[in-house]
Amino acid sequence: MTEKFATIAFDADDTLWENEQFFRMTQERFAALLADFTEPDHLSERLLAAERRNLGAYGFGIKGFVLSMIETAIEVTEERVPASVIQELISAGQEMLRHPIHLLDGVEETVGALAEDYEILLVTKGDLLDQERKLAQSGLGDLFDGIEVVSAKTPAVYSTIFARHNVAPERAMMVGNSMKSDVIPPIEAGAWGVFVPHNFTWEIEHAEAPLGHPRFHELPRLTELPALIEAIQKTCA
Repeated sequence: MTEKFATIAFDADDTLWENEQFFRMTQERFAALLADFTEPDHLSERLLAAERRNLGAYGFGIKGFVLSMIETAIEVTEERVPASVIQELISAGQEMLRHPIHLLDGVEETVGALAEDYEILLVTKGDLLDQERKLAQSGLGDLFDGIEVVSAKTPAVYSTIFARHNVAPERAMMVGNSMKSDVIPPIEAGAWGVFVPHNFTWEIEHAEAPLGHPRFHELPRLTELPALIEAIQKTCA
């Protein structure tokens, strides 16, 4: 028997607001700048490899993305990339850091409704300053009882977060668009994981769904979350 949920945690990027589409737009700009040096598909592969390689040093977020683009540009041009292209890439990153927030449909209403009955947490990866900026611009800040900006989302990290907020894992639910970061690790930590897919998901965040697991659920839209929570609690009562 599962006790009543106490805590609902949300991912931020591409769960509450748009994010990945801006990375893809910048990557298209990157490809255009280097069109004279290499084919777009090859460039995309090289950039993804650089991002994977650099995660341990730069972490997640725009700044690491820009550094990986610069590194890739140097590599594919055999160190012949013009300084003007490097400046364009830096400018592109700065534009991303200034981009206004676009909430996904129904987010404010859904999170606001759940905040009346549950502890609401934001658990996100990325650059601290950028995530703080996006949260402030989103207008959602007052709805959260806690903000957790982490360098990685692992079962141990989730266990630490649940312990810090004095909630048993089985009474916590994590909601997000990344199977790899938002669903599988919290389930392994003993919590519930709800997958809400987004049109765009970074390749590094793909993982196989834990189909058949009793604490795994998938929703087409975030607006269906309150009904899911109610249904789970009726079933487990």
